[in-house]
Amino acid sequence: MSNPTHLQFSKEHEWLTAADENGVSTVGITEHAATALGDIVYVQLPEVGDTVTAGESCGELESTKSVSDLFSPATGEVVETNQAVIDDPALVNGEPFTGGWLYKVKVTATDELLTAAEYDTFIGA
Repeated sequence: MSNPTHLQFSKEHEWLTAADENGVSTVGITEHAATALGDIVYVQLPEVGDTVTAGESCGELESTKSVSDLFSPATGEVVETNQAVIDDPALVNGEPFTGGWLYKVKVTATDELLTAAEYDTFIGA
């Protein structure tokens, strides 16, 4: 398992892209988290227009093993959700860093985030 070096990671196993020219970043969960959760069968995401807060719960991921909170790695306004993962939650398992992204947020602040190398150390990879 290799974590993309262009992403930042939270200790709750979410990833965040660098902000684009409009200050918008994409959020997802790591391959490590997707593997630990098992087959994801339901995704509850924040709504467009919601304000999320770094380090706080903003949704849920339900798998065949458990229900887990989704924590936001950034504070800001949700500007888009990934309807594809709502329709087909298995995308989170199959493509955690690409098609399985969860939502986009106009970032005003971030939690303490890790580089890919720091995250690898954190998870013992």
